[in-house]
Amino acid sequence: MTGIHVEGLAAIALFYVLILAVGIWAAWKNKHAGEAEGTDRSETIMVGGRDIGLFVGGFTMTATWVGGGYINGTAEYVYLPGYGLAWAQAPFGYALSLVVGGLFFAKPMRSRGYVTMLDPFQQKYGKRMGGLLFIPALMGEIFWSAAILSALGATLSVIIDINIKMSMSVVISACIAIFYTLVGGLYSVAYTDVVQLFCIFLGLWVSVPFALNNPAVSDIKISAVKEIYQAPWKGNIKREDTWVWIDNFCLLMLGGIPWQVYFQRVLSASSATYAQVLSFIAAAGCLVMAVPSVMIGAIGASTDWNQTAYGPVPPKERDQADMILPIVLQYLCPPFVSFFGLGAVSAAVMSSADSSILSASSMFARNIYQLAFRQSASDTEIVWVMRVTIFVFGGLATAMALLTGTVYGLWYLSSDLVYVIIFPQLISVLFVKGTNTYGSVAAYVFGLILRIGGGEPYLSLPPFIYYPGWQIEDRIHHLTGEVEHIVVQKFPFKTVSMLASFLGNVAFSYLAKYLFESGKLLPKYDFMDAVLARHSIENMDKTTLVNRNTIVLSEMAAVKPRLSVQLAATFTRRDTLAEEDSSPEDSPNHETLD
Repeated sequence: MTGIHVEGLAAIALFYVLILAVGIWAAWKNKHAGEAEGTDRSETIMVGGRDIGLFVGGFTMTATWVGGGYINGTAEYVYLPGYGLAWAQAPFGYALSLVVGGLFFAKPMRSRGYVTMLDPFQQKYGKRMGGLLFIPALMGEIFWSAAILSALGATLSVIIDINIKMSMSVVISACIAIFYTLVGGLYSVAYTDVVQLFCIFLGLWVSVPFALNNPAVSDIKISAVKEIYQAPWKGNIKREDTWVWIDNFCLLMLGGIPWQVYFQRVLSASSATYAQVLSFIAAAGCLVMAVPSVMIGAIGASTDWNQTAYGPVPPKERDQADMILPIVLQYLCPPFVSFFGLGAVSAAVMSSADSSILSASSMFARNIYQLAFRQSASDTEIVWVMRVTIFVFGGLATAMALLTGTVYGLWYLSSDLVYVIIFPQLISVLFVKGTNTYGSVAAYVFGLILRIGGGEPYLSLPPFIYYPGWQIEDRIHHLTGEVEHIVVQKFPFKTVSMLASFLGNVAFSYLAKYLFESGKLLPKYDFMDAVLARHSIENMDKTTLVNRNTIVLSEMAAVKPRLSVQLAATFTRRDTLAEEDSSPEDSPNHETLD
């Protein structure tokens, strides 16, 4: 057991203090934001004052995905023999995700004045369906935060080899992120994102030249195409893995859209056009920020570890490939450079967890607590619910990072569920007219069964649906020598599950609509009030109409007259309505909101 590197801890402490100070300053600077416009304090915490500009907005949008997990994961896949750069899909996948999100999703979401990603679902499908969709969204955010904190523990283990102190540092990191998120909400998250990306960029680019010039490192241009110490880091895609590669790439590109962390940034932009521009800036930022990670992974694959203090056994044979980035910084760079890089990366990892925790608490406070159970809740009450849930969700993510060995497997599965369940529902709710709650429930069930049925090797979850081309492979644990037999699905079942979910939504929605409107099913069987009640003037509270979008809160509790205006305000903002073409002739139910 080695000791503690005091210089490394000092570097981490310095960056932590910097991020904490920026978070508190951002909260103090914007403590009165939104008051002049009459914006609720709870909404200001969730989406700022909807006044995030290009500079801060560009950084915080980039930080949607660029954080500790992104840079560590990219370096890991470039380093791993048999994978290499060809399988490091995150940079291009998430960059394209932001482009697609900016082209098709940012404008309709921002122009309608939504506050969270779940708002359109609750408007169209009701509170119960909103609650169901909250489950995979919450799982994704919590498990992502836990995975990030777990990565932080792995990074710190390079500097501190004493487990109890490493656990303490993870807890301290989480407490810092929770504290400034509690104090400043989205403003603190956004401003610390600027520091976070600056730390990553500077810390890694300062380290790369020193690692490249280490005597133990071969020319990475040669090792990209020729085997020196391991297979070339350029990598390749075998013919039998082509569909798996496409499936994973679609998961990143399309599954990266329906996340509250992304729409939190979109909805905080000062206009719909700004939201689109920020998405495009962030796409470029994702690619730029991936370059040093790719180089570090290549350096790791080009190193004779026997010439370093790490020892003759390379990281891949110690099952430490996921830690290749901090290992390269620690063993191939001079101490002062190493500690600067590790401190920057550790601080960045810590800062990545804040937005996911804020996203989860925003969805719970607004879509579950306020709109589903307590429509009459005061703004102060909602703020306190957010503060409590930030603390609870942050504590839950921290506990999972420290106590659960399968946190990465849980995140992989939950991110798949976001892709398979929420993405097709988001397309339906925004772009497909006529979908209803019956179709949404059917889509949810289809997607869930088809994805869970494929199994999850990371959780040792066996499949009960064997898709075409499945194989049994042996996975060897290098440290224990244990051999594990796992079922590998070579079929693109995740994307097929997503498409089946979308088609199920459309098909069952129109089937239910036909059965009820044709009289083949009696009105009393419309127990979800999803077809007939939506067309009843008596059951429609017209104050919830948003211009031509005849969307009503059909499944929420009955709206009392004195709460009508308040409820309408939760879904409409007068300053955003001007961005949509509104004409009295467009809708027979048009009413002036002023």
